[in-house]
Amino acid sequence: MTKHPKEGERLRKIVEAFPKITVTVLADLVADEFVFGEISRVSREAPVLILKHRERTVVPGGGANAVNNLADLGVNVLPVGVLGDDEPGRLLLKYFRHKRIAISGVLKDKSYTTVTKTRILAGMKHTSRQQVVRVDREPERPPNSHLTRELILAAREYVRASDALLVSDYGYGAATPAIVNVLRQKARMGTVPLVLDSRHRLFEYSGVTAATPNEPEVEEALGSRIGQNWETLVSAGEQIMERMKLQSLVITRGRDGMVAFNHRHKPVDIPIFGSDEVADVTGAGDTVIAAFTAALAAGATTEEAAQLANYAGGIVVMKRGTATVSRQELVNALEQTPPSTRCH
Repeated sequence: MTKHPKEGERLRKIVEAFPKITVTVLADLVADEFVFGEISRVSREAPVLILKHRERTVVPGGGANAVNNLADLGVNVLPVGVLGDDEPGRLLLKYFRHKRIAISGVLKDKSYTTVTKTRILAGMKHTSRQQVVRVDREPERPPNSHLTRELILAAREYVRASDALLVSDYGYGAATPAIVNVLRQKARMGTVPLVLDSRHRLFEYSGVTAATPNEPEVEEALGSRIGQNWETLVSAGEQIMERMKLQSLVITRGRDGMVAFNHRHKPVDIPIFGSDEVADVTGAGDTVIAAFTAALAAGATTEEAAQLANYAGGIVVMKRGTATVSRQELVNALEQTPPSTRCH
């Protein structure tokens, strides 16, 4: 493992530039609901635990979590998406207002159901809480043609004043390949980087600058298994770079860190920052793409942006629930541990 102490200063300057940049986020906005209960007894009706309700929280999830992470990194963030006229939607809007995040690009529609992922967590009074079940509420259909047009108009207006466009596609219809392609044609994006996170349809996007899939998403896209074989991983990354005509690619690998690909340089293998005994991986991918996009917008190279995304991911997985990383936390991490790479 090779340490790079001098690079830490360059990364710190990039982080310090975050408040000067603006990022538009076209995203499937999700409400992450956490219901905490204390185990009281076993039910007489069935062999199940009875939980005594203690508290409930609703925080930004999915693409909304990427928005939240950008805001906490000090970036001026402009979200574009759809929420239902329901309690989860209203709570997300209230959360954004509290963070002073612009909400004029967030559409609210009575016919749409806010995507809500409810996690039930249980524990004893003095023990850590464990997730026991998750309940997902999803819209019956994607945004209608009117909402789609409004999404494109809002994104076009925002992108003209932005340093980057982040697309977070969770498959709910607010950040589709069709919308992105129309946006690219009409917004005259020029050199503005377009960074993509798409769960199941990487290859349907064109004209993307960079992408940040995790290893299982890469395996699904290519229909092949990577495992621990470095040559297979490099080959997979190069295939995605070529097929999507990317300038940059980051493949996240959980406790194995991440690998950064650039069309001009050899792949860079970056070990995970911090401990590999993670507390919670919920939303870590949103944190990674937020930090990566912010860094690219601030003028970072692919490797520099990946290093910062790796720090951010390593910090957030040590937090419970859907969490964010602040700009100060990134600076502190850089001061404590210089960036490193693995040789092959």
